[in-house]
Amino acid sequence: MTPIDLRSDTVTRPTKGMLDAMFSAPVGDDVFQDDPTVNALEEKAAALFGYEAALFCPSGTMTNQIAIKVHTQPGDEVICDALSHIYLYEGGGMMSNSHVSATLLTGDYGRISAEQVQDSIKADDIHAPVSRLVSLENTVNKGGGCYYDLKEIARIKAVCIENNLSLHLDGARLFNALVETGETPLQYGQVFDSISICLSKGLGCPVGSLLLGTKTFIKQARRVRKRFGGGWRQAGYLAGAGIYALDHHVARLKEDHRRAKELEGIVREVPEVTGVLPVYTNIVIFELADGLLSTDYVAKLAAVGIRCAPFGKDNVRLVTHLDVDDDQLAEVRARWKKV
Repeated sequence: MTPIDLRSDTVTRPTKGMLDAMFSAPVGDDVFQDDPTVNALEEKAAALFGYEAALFCPSGTMTNQIAIKVHTQPGDEVICDALSHIYLYEGGGMMSNSHVSATLLTGDYGRISAEQVQDSIKADDIHAPVSRLVSLENTVNKGGGCYYDLKEIARIKAVCIENNLSLHLDGARLFNALVETGETPLQYGQVFDSISICLSKGLGCPVGSLLLGTKTFIKQARRVRKRFGGGWRQAGYLAGAGIYALDHHVARLKEDHRRAKELEGIVREVPEVTGVLPVYTNIVIFELADGLLSTDYVAKLAAVGIRCAPFGKDNVRLVTHLDVDDDQLAEVRARWKKV
């Protein structure tokens, strides 16, 4: 039985076209900044969002952590939602790497408001940390792939400007939001001081994320990347995949979203499921009935070849991606009936 892997959109394999682009990529040494394909990827991404520069890194965790490090000083504070990836899933990096504290807000499925940000900013008081950075996540992983209203982001930006705070976006799945809203990368580039975008999730690359910002910001970020051990050499083979993904794998994200809605329908037919978070993009999170543990239920699904991830004590996450097609969804429905 061939497993159907719905654990994450990070499990994809490069397509033939992407592999061809990788193998044919001219390369150099990125630490010396002379890898032509890395340079081309960084220039392409920066231009796409209207930024001056970009930095290619191994992971979205690294791009987020670099951004926090550059934006803050030890003792500062980062304002974010309690469901934020930078807080929950980056190994305590903001505290360990940047020595900053976090003010955690409870938003709408992980989406915070301008009023919440305003109310959380600390007064100029020696007893309190300095509010320095606001970080948003779009789409919100723990929020079931929901996305922000760009008008609300603009209101948050206005609060940041008024209070001299920087605004960072963990845009690991930003392109999923963009294909749904019809908004453009340029619109996002006009609002955020820095953006992290992931190439190895829905876009299907084997590895890699990009950090976007001004030339001054990226120069500092490159120094921090080196300090974090993130300098790499002939990275153009991976950057070639990124260029291919930006050219060929963005519009097709709508297919993942359609399949996620179909997957939601399958999940709602399962007696053990008591609730499903609203499905906005490519993530389906469901809640199990009382007494059922997510780890046990995930093991039962694995036994019939459906791979998914526990997402809390009684929640399970499924994620659609380019390696899941309609035939596999039909097979998921058939296999689930055996559980």
